[in-house]
Amino acid sequence: MFDRLFENAVDLHGNMLCLAVRDGRFAGLAATGDAFAAAETIDLGGRLVLPGFVDGHIHLDKSFVGDRWQPHLPAASLRERLANEKRQLARARPMVERAGALIAQAAAFGTIAMRCHVDVDASTGLSHLHAVLEAREQWRDIVDIEIVAFPQAGVVSCPGTADMLEAAVREGAAVVGGIDPGTFDGDTEAQLDVVFGIAERHGSKVDIHLHEPGAQGVEQLLRIARRTKALGMEGRVAVSHAYSLGEVPPEVVDRAAHALAHAGVAIMTNAPGDHSFPPVLRLREAGVRVFAGNDNIRDAWWPYGNGDMLQRAMLVGYRSGFYTDEHLHVALDMVTYAGAGAIGKGGYGLAIGNEATFVVLDAPNGAAAVAGAPAERVVVRRGEYEGQPFAPASPA
Repeated sequence: MFDRLFENAVDLHGNMLCLAVRDGRFAGLAATGDAFAAAETIDLGGRLVLPGFVDGHIHLDKSFVGDRWQPHLPAASLRERLANEKRQLARARPMVERAGALIAQAAAFGTIAMRCHVDVDASTGLSHLHAVLEAREQWRDIVDIEIVAFPQAGVVSCPGTADMLEAAVREGAAVVGGIDPGTFDGDTEAQLDVVFGIAERHGSKVDIHLHEPGAQGVEQLLRIARRTKALGMEGRVAVSHAYSLGEVPPEVVDRAAHALAHAGVAIMTNAPGDHSFPPVLRLREAGVRVFAGNDNIRDAWWPYGNGDMLQRAMLVGYRSGFYTDEHLHVALDMVTYAGAGAIGKGGYGLAIGNEATFVVLDAPNGAAAVAGAPAERVVVRRGEYEGQPFAPASPA
């Protein structure tokens, strides 16, 4: 006897699906529920069922969600932007409250895991880390949060930051971050020595923000791939943004993609509105894991965003020119399975034995969900659903 049976659902391809749950885990999956006896049966009314979403790159410490509206302040340089941010954050509500508000909003949209980049540097110390750790603890049963110690102010150019990064790893950060080793720090090898050195000593992962342009950015990707391979860190390193891959000729992309795939280096993109970004399909065809994240949400960097990863999948598809169902499914994979793989979330997905946490949407299939990003959705956590019975879904 199963605890609960969710019947009359559809899967990614629009095929009928029934999900049987026992002790909070999937215990049976089939096209019909005829073979399943359950204490309770819930009719999903022909709705789509997807695994919970994964946000592969978010900044919980920066967001003003949960606070008053903050008008965007123009900045002529990165240093000026950082100064604006510090002033705005100093006037904002406590970081724990704002981080919690954004986690709550993302969770309501169906996000069940995220990789959060948290500012760590010699001037900030570990204050942002401690605040996000507190928020993570408050939401630990709802959203899994992996923390990156992110040196927003630079590593070499901000003396003392290297020590802070190491301290952050000791206190709970699972990933060591970096940022533009050449253009920001002015010493590529020195920054990579610090980042990969800490990761090697502590068994941590690496996720580097890379905004450097064109051929310069590609050369940085090749350096990162070589270090990853030399240290045996395949599958434990990611590069976020990598705008350069959208700025160089296809043959240069292919060269970089081969190196990244061989070293097991993943690429994160949020398909930003005013930048070139990596060619998703070309990288995936070469064997590179490409995943997505929201990045900044309503903060000093830009005013956009709401935490909805399905909407992010739509934006990735929109900007990439994805029109076929096959390609729309790629965008969906980037916010589900690819993201889970990148952050190392085990036991993920609609499979027997995995935690029975999933999202129910009013859509006939996964492609339609990406194209329309329907607002109506319900999150079932560990097989628990509390609410009114589902009415029939909208016509396909």
